[in-house]
Amino acid sequence: MSNLADLPGVPIEFKRNAREALGDGQLRRNFRGAMDFLMAKRLAQFPDADELERLRAFGNRVRARALSKLPDLLERLEANLTRNGVKVHWAETVEEANAIVHSIVQAHEAKKVIKGKSMVSEEMEMNHFLGDRGVDCLESDMGEFIVQLREEKPSHIIMPAIHLNAGQVASLFHDKLEVDYTEDVDRLIQIGRETLRRKFFEADIGVSGVNFAIAETGTLLLVENEGNGRMSTTVPPVHIAVTGIEKVVENLRDVIPLLSLLTRSATGQPITTYVNMISGPRKADELDGPREVHLVLLDNGRSQAFADGELRQTLNCIRCGACMNHCPVYTRIGGHAYGTVYPGPIGKIVTPHMLGLDKTRDLPTASSMCGACGEVCPVKIPIPALLRRLREEAVRAPDEGPHHMRGQGAKYSAKERMIWKAWKAVNTSPGLYRVARFAGTRLRGLMPSNIGPWTEHHAPPKPAARSLHELARDHLGDE
Repeated sequence: MSNLADLPGVPIEFKRNAREALGDGQLRRNFRGAMDFLMAKRLAQFPDADELERLRAFGNRVRARALSKLPDLLERLEANLTRNGVKVHWAETVEEANAIVHSIVQAHEAKKVIKGKSMVSEEMEMNHFLGDRGVDCLESDMGEFIVQLREEKPSHIIMPAIHLNAGQVASLFHDKLEVDYTEDVDRLIQIGRETLRRKFFEADIGVSGVNFAIAETGTLLLVENEGNGRMSTTVPPVHIAVTGIEKVVENLRDVIPLLSLLTRSATGQPITTYVNMISGPRKADELDGPREVHLVLLDNGRSQAFADGELRQTLNCIRCGACMNHCPVYTRIGGHAYGTVYPGPIGKIVTPHMLGLDKTRDLPTASSMCGACGEVCPVKIPIPALLRRLREEAVRAPDEGPHHMRGQGAKYSAKERMIWKAWKAVNTSPGLYRVARFAGTRLRGLMPSNIGPWTEHHAPPKPAARSLHELARDHLGDE
């Protein structure tokens, strides 16, 4: 799948992608069924609304406290990981992060890399970067493996292949893996596992993401259900973990409520099958584990969000996907329409910091502002308020200070600014308002029939023949 965000100055074609997705009946049926299922599972995990609100408030405090100490916690994390034998690398951009990973690959003359699920590696487009340099990079998460075979991006941050049904996966495996066609889900999973199991032992390097990085102990925590993450981080001789700088938490105690919120909100489970804690490479008396562990900490626009008190709340995200599952827009168009690694409501507030508002100008406005995303967010990110803020930044004049966002003013229009100034003048001056009201009712026949996108799906607005003031005055005069 082509990534328009890679092209300098080219905005993501969200509107075109959305129209195409709305015309795909199978896609819409797949998403409707999947989202209904996920919403029901989450609801079953939180039967007590009061308990949920207390837990959400606690999770919000944990994340806010960690972000308030972010620079110090990152330094503590690095110091403790280094003490544990983990090599820590810092990357400001995805280009730097990919260069670091490639340098490690080159140092070990590696030709095969196997990856556990990692959205940051998707953010880096690591597979393509390494592939272009002769390194085979295979996804081991079943959903990621499926979308890799289809040469697509994930359509959901938790369930990458949620846009596909069993028949579509069956056809894919039949064509790509040359196996007998079957729509039996258990058999399809077994086929995938049989294919991947051999690859773990052939890989020179394993790559993973990080759900939480614990500063107090220098520990990398990963949650998963399939076991591929544990295989990716223990079987190959070298393990590279990649994560955003915002994933750090202060101590192990903070992880407990966040884990409960993450798993129950994401997949409707009280806990995932595997919770992996990695604090260093294999020790002399240990039987398994990598001989070498690296952590790449990626910024990629996160410092921009951190620098602003309101926008900083974006970094609270624990990547559960609940906001997507409850979003009426995402449910109807799916993840690929957004054209970015992070789709849905969270993508609309995260991606502008990574790519700039000039490339993501339509994303903050791709919302009905129903508020469902904010209501279900397990760490109480005020997504609707942040969307409004990004809309403001998008229409702020490029030379108008202060500058909070890269790409500020991407949707600025001098004509629109003038119209709003005129509207303000009319509605704050009684004399001008009366003139405008009189002209609007008497010249109503001059209203154009086409006023842009509004009239694509709506009748053109037309002023009434008489204003409410005139009707009220006549009515009172008759009494």
